[in-house]
Amino acid sequence: MKIITSAKEMQQTASDLKKQGKIIGFVPTMGFLHEGHLSLVNKSVSESDITVMSIFVNPLQFGPGEDFETYPRDMQRDQLLAEEVGVDILFTPDVTELYPVEPSVKVQAVKRTEVLCGASRPGHFDGVVTVLSILFNLVKPDKSFFGQKDAQQAAVVEGLVKSLHFPIEIIPVQTVREDDGLAKSSRNVYLSDEERQEAPVIYQSLKSSADIYLSQGIEPAIEHFQKQIAAISGEIDYVDILSYPELQEPAPEDHRLIIAAAVKFKQARLIDNVIFSTKEEI
Repeated sequence: MKIITSAKEMQQTASDLKKQGKIIGFVPTMGFLHEGHLSLVNKSVSESDITVMSIFVNPLQFGPGEDFETYPRDMQRDQLLAEEVGVDILFTPDVTELYPVEPSVKVQAVKRTEVLCGASRPGHFDGVVTVLSILFNLVKPDKSFFGQKDAQQAAVVEGLVKSLHFPIEIIPVQTVREDDGLAKSSRNVYLSDEERQEAPVIYQSLKSSADIYLSQGIEPAIEHFQKQIAAISGEIDYVDILSYPELQEPAPEDHRLIIAAAVKFKQARLIDNVIFSTKEEI
């Protein structure tokens, strides 16, 4: 596995690979890797000639009071895991490599961002689309892989690629879960023992709420989720049912929907979702 820290070297390496006709798969991460990240690499390895993973904790997508400084980091461990799972190039720039000067142009996400995480984290997705625009320009991927746990992010990135005509296929990969259903997340390390026992209720409640939506509608489904979470120590940041990937209020013609939620514990904010269909045959 080759480790690159320079933006210029990454761009040149990617250009050389493209000239050789190599298909580049890209897995952008903020590190502290877990099985969810590794499942993205597995998918990339199976569909690409070269797999590039980036590890970069992006300050632009953290708001005031969020956990940028304390976000878990373990580069030595991440390098070992990345190599074991088949990453060919690990791109680990520091902040000055990606943001060397104050930018004269900003990238702004204007759709699919006013709901869910975007509603409570203003500017978050602007930071996401900004850093991805830079990374896509440097890595030059043919395909990029995103976990479905961050379903809103995947939807926003699809919009970015279409709007700016990046020649990249965005491939969502199914959420990787613990045996009890809790979505794998770097922030799970913040949970106390009691909170870790309670956290699987989030996914269980999303699934049952989706079923209730199909038979009773949106209000009973949301109320069911709220009651389930009220029984544990977590506090709901948001829960909503929307069309997917448009992330708008469902219309009768919308058959692919998402129920998504964020639940705050003492030191962790966990997100999860269930994407479901109103058509039985899908």
